[in-house]
Amino acid sequence: MRKIIVLEFITLDGVIQAGGSPDEDTSDDFKYGGWSAPYLYEADEEAGEFMTKQLSSKADLLLGRKTHDIFAAFWPEHGDMWPGINDVTKYVMSTSRYKSDWNNTVFIKSVDDIKRLKNSEGTDIQVHGSGNLVQTLLNHDLVDELWLKTLPLTLGHGKKLFDNGTIATAFKLTDSFVTSNGIIFANYKRAGEVKTGTIGS
Repeated sequence: MRKIIVLEFITLDGVIQAGGSPDEDTSDDFKYGGWSAPYLYEADEEAGEFMTKQLSSKADLLLGRKTHDIFAAFWPEHGDMWPGINDVTKYVMSTSRYKSDWNNTVFIKSVDDIKRLKNSEGTDIQVHGSGNLVQTLLNHDLVDELWLKTLPLTLGHGKKLFDNGTIATAFKLTDSFVTSNGIIFANYKRAGEVKTGTIGS
């Protein structure tokens, strides 16, 4: 069985929407597109090494249609920044797209397709961005690990990582790092059911 690993830039109040560029979301009610960029430009060398390690695992990708379109317009010409991205298989969840000019792109349509993919042989599968897809994966209990980069700001509104329908699950921290400008890198893996108790007893 293959692991599904979700990688997200996230604000303190849980927003993941359009972190990389204003062009990711041009809706009138979201005015903070590209909110992660200033922090990443200022991040220290160790942060760059941490991110490079995450992107060098040669995992296949599972993407929503919008994230695929953004990636497919950029990465074929910038593969030196993410070695291997143009060679791995990109699985894209979409009911409106059926083909892509980006190498090794495969379109899938349903949660059942994702379950079959997860139960197949192969590398781990990374999910980047793809907010709607991530919420679907969380709602169907298909996420094995979360690799989060939490930035020290709040936006007040926007698409959240965790929304209605997320299944209660415990996670264990497996790796972490804090940059000099306050970005918290934290990797978590599933750790069974949520346990409850009474403090002090």
